[in-house]
Amino acid sequence: MTASADRTADRTADRASDRASDWSRVRLHVVTGKGGTGKSTVAAALALALASSGRNVLLCEVEGRQGIARMFDVDPLPYEERRITKGAPDEQGRAGQVHALHIDPESALLEYLDMYYRLGRAGKALDRFGVIDFATTIAPGVRDVLLTGKVYEAVQRPRGGRKKHQVTYDAVVLDAPPTGRIGQFLGVNSELAGLARVGPVKSQADNIMDLLRSPRTAVHLVTLLEEMPVQETSDAVAELRDAGLPVGGIVVNLVRPQALGAGALAQVREGTVDPTAITSDLARAKVDVDADLVASLVAEGRDHAVRRRLEDEQRTLVAAEGVPTYELPRLASGIDRGALVELAQLLRRQGMA
Repeated sequence: MTASADRTADRTADRASDRASDWSRVRLHVVTGKGGTGKSTVAAALALALASSGRNVLLCEVEGRQGIARMFDVDPLPYEERRITKGAPDEQGRAGQVHALHIDPESALLEYLDMYYRLGRAGKALDRFGVIDFATTIAPGVRDVLLTGKVYEAVQRPRGGRKKHQVTYDAVVLDAPPTGRIGQFLGVNSELAGLARVGPVKSQADNIMDLLRSPRTAVHLVTLLEEMPVQETSDAVAELRDAGLPVGGIVVNLVRPQALGAGALAQVREGTVDPTAITSDLARAKVDVDADLVASLVAEGRDHAVRRRLEDEQRTLVAAEGVPTYELPRLASGIDRGALVELAQLLRRQGMA
């Protein structure tokens, strides 16, 4: 584990030791965030964190980017639930399974037509004629009902499944569209208001909304300690609350190392750093030092101090939303399965899973 990850974990270990999870009642974890905040990484880490104590988890994506396959270094996912990894074992050695599903609207519509209208091969013929593309283009609300409908089916699936060999999941994690579209994506009823007032499509939309607005769902938001992502997160929280959708936690991602303490930061910002002391410290460390090196280090320290102040201001705004918050460090090694395991452990220690 990196030093920054250690510090993040140490800051939250005491808080996490009092309880198992903030979201023990939740079956559907929807993860959203402004583009570039790492929401897909957080969704994958959350799925790994939940896959403990023998729990089975389904990680779903709906944006067509095959992000899950890349992060877990597996082949591109079809429209089929596939086991991709195990969660870290708990103290008793129990480890759950993480399955993944890439949901595309065309396959979801074919399944829907077969389920409700028994079209079978006739539905596939419609796909060849482009009818499915036409339907989801002229009625975007139908597209979102199909995507969320597949997630709904996985959450509601009874023990033993509806079909042979189907897995029953203890939790489902949805890597959802960005915050700018999350209200529309989850508001399937309003999107269908002028299109389907009766029938199976309307019935399915009603059932989906019942789940999305229930305590079994939490919509988590991912942000960075920067002005635009924090503002977009705040706007999304307000939109979700207005729509009656349950706001979960806020994950502050890519947190920079806390390299300087409060006293050192104040010295750097106020310009009271003693260059002689820096020169002496570097010399004791057997570093070749000159005035230019010391000046550049002081300038970097000043930039870091200014950045830390801005981040602290944004952290205060995040806390003002009044929901549980979690922090994940920026990992210098990038994101691979090992990094996801590290992030998952941090989320568990902070009480998110």
